[in-house]
Amino acid sequence: MARLRDLAKKPSPLTSGHRACSGCALPQVARQVLLAADTPVVVVVATGCMEVTTTIFPYTAWNVPWMHCAFENAASTLSGIEAAYKALKRRGVIDREIRFIAFGGDGGTYDIGLQALSGALERGHRLLYVCYDNQAYMNTGVQRSGATPLYAHTTTSPAGSVIPGKLQWRKDLTEIVVAHDIPYVAQSTPAHWNDLITKVQKALAVDGPSFINVLQPCRLGWTFEADMAIELARLAADTCIWPLYEVVNGEYRLTYRPREKKPVEEWLKLQRRFRHLFTEKNRHLIDEIQAEVDRRWERLLKKCGLA
Repeated sequence: MARLRDLAKKPSPLTSGHRACSGCALPQVARQVLLAADTPVVVVVATGCMEVTTTIFPYTAWNVPWMHCAFENAASTLSGIEAAYKALKRRGVIDREIRFIAFGGDGGTYDIGLQALSGALERGHRLLYVCYDNQAYMNTGVQRSGATPLYAHTTTSPAGSVIPGKLQWRKDLTEIVVAHDIPYVAQSTPAHWNDLITKVQKALAVDGPSFINVLQPCRLGWTFEADMAIELARLAADTCIWPLYEVVNGEYRLTYRPREKKPVEEWLKLQRRFRHLFTEKNRHLIDEIQAEVDRRWERLLKKCGLA
C-alpha cells in the first residue's frame, strides 16, 4: 500500500503548465500511475486529450521518456519498444530494469486501437496499458464512442425529440481484456488513489501484459463544475456504475465495496449530458439504467464469490 508522504518525495512525472481543461481529472490519472513505478519507465501516448494537452510543440509536460503515436497504435508501438529492450538486454547493452506504459483514451482503446491492444495482449508483451476513459471522443468535439453510457448526450447522439441520447450501453472493455486471459486486469478511478496506485504496482510486477481501465471525469463532455471531477469519480464507484475490481490470473476480486450502494441518479444528476433524463417523459429511462447497473453489479459479486 502506497503512502502519501513517500509519494510526495518523488519528482512529479508530469509538470504543471500543461493545457488540460480546468477541473479535468486526466493529470491526476497520469501522475498517480507514474508515481506508482519504482523503476524507470518509457511512456507511449495515443493521440487524444492527454497528448494534445501535454505536448503542444515545442513544449512538453513530461519528465519521463515519452513517445507520441497515432490514434490506433499505442499498444503496437509500445510492443516494439518493449521487444527492442529485451533484445538489447540479452546483448548486455542495457542492464537496468525498465517498465513500459501506454496511455490511450476510450476512443483510442475501446474503438480505434482495440485491434492493436488485442494483438499486444495476445503476443504477451510485458507492458501496462492504461485506458483513461472519459466516455467519448472529447478532444475532437464530444462525439460518442464505444465507452459512452446509455442515454448520454453527445454531438453525434444528441438528446432531443428523435432520440434520448446514445441508444446503446457502453462496451465492457475490461471484460473483453479479461477474455485474453492475461495476468492482470483492473478498473479504478483517480478518486481512489491508493487503489489505483496499488493496482499499477501489481500490474508492473507481473511478467506479461497488464491492463487498467481508469474512469476519468471530463468537464468538457460531461459538463460539471470545475471542482467536481474527483467527487464524480467517487460517486461512480459508490453507485456501482463503475465498480472497482481486479482480475489476477483469472481470479476476480472486488477492491472497493460501498457501505451504502447509492442510486445511480446521484451520479447522473451532476452531469449536464444526462439533464434530459430528469424530465417527466424520460424518468423511466433512469429506472432502466438503474436496473442494468444492478444486474451487472450482482453478476460481478458472483464472479468475486460475494453473492
